[in-house]
Amino acid sequence: MAPRLWIMTTLSSGNVNPLHRQRVKGRDIIVTEEPRLHLIWIHDRIFVKPLPRYLLSHAFWETYLDESSDRLGDSQSNIRKAATGCLRTYRYLIQHESDFNIAQQDNLRLIPKDVDWASFCQLISELNHIEDSAVSRRYGYGELRLTRLNFYAPLFLRKFHFEQVHGQYGDFFGRLYGPILFVFALVSTILNSLQVALAVEQLVAAHWESVWYLSRWFSMVSLVGAAIISMWLVLLWLWLFLDEWVYTARRKMEKRRDTRSTLSC
Repeated sequence: MAPRLWIMTTLSSGNVNPLHRQRVKGRDIIVTEEPRLHLIWIHDRIFVKPLPRYLLSHAFWETYLDESSDRLGDSQSNIRKAATGCLRTYRYLIQHESDFNIAQQDNLRLIPKDVDWASFCQLISELNHIEDSAVSRRYGYGELRLTRLNFYAPLFLRKFHFEQVHGQYGDFFGRLYGPILFVFALVSTILNSLQVALAVEQLVAAHWESVWYLSRWFSMVSLVGAAIISMWLVLLWLWLFLDEWVYTARRKMEKRRDTRSTLSC
């Protein structure tokens, strides 16, 4: 999905909220050992892969991931870029000592317990110079929304979903209750208004013209109100959708211009 991630998120590797901001946004930090879930969020959860101890070892990098080493064979370049990208994400996740303290909490342990704040700051300062060309294409982006990944998975991955997070049928169908209830209420309002409009015609013969006018007026207001609310919601969704696409396209064009200017220099 990496070549098409620009459709789903901001085209910026720095689009990562530090750990204290994750808490401010009400997100639970969920530890995962699957690299493909790293920095993917859904609703009030974000998945974060702990930083492996070996990625903090200079000897490990020299032995396995250095360009002069051939320990990993043909896949070495891809593995080095993936490891570099994963390591660089902690440049954004931990920006303050409060983030560092959160990362070392016993229920998370995102970084080894024996690493101190001063040593980590020294490491972070060296990560500032890593360009997007030195990491995997996925790490050219920051946080990813799981709902969008699942939405585009059938198109790009030929799979029903990227990651299934609903283990129970109730959780799956629970997402549909809100839209279904809204449609049901809207249809019920329209049908009741039409029923009132038809039934009130009998009042003319009974010389209840004031009630007839009131009922007709109320029925028309209900129908127009339902139409306005429905149209407003559709236009609001369309505006949000188009606004995200325009922003994404603008960022992609800016990225291309920056790349061309860099190459020309």
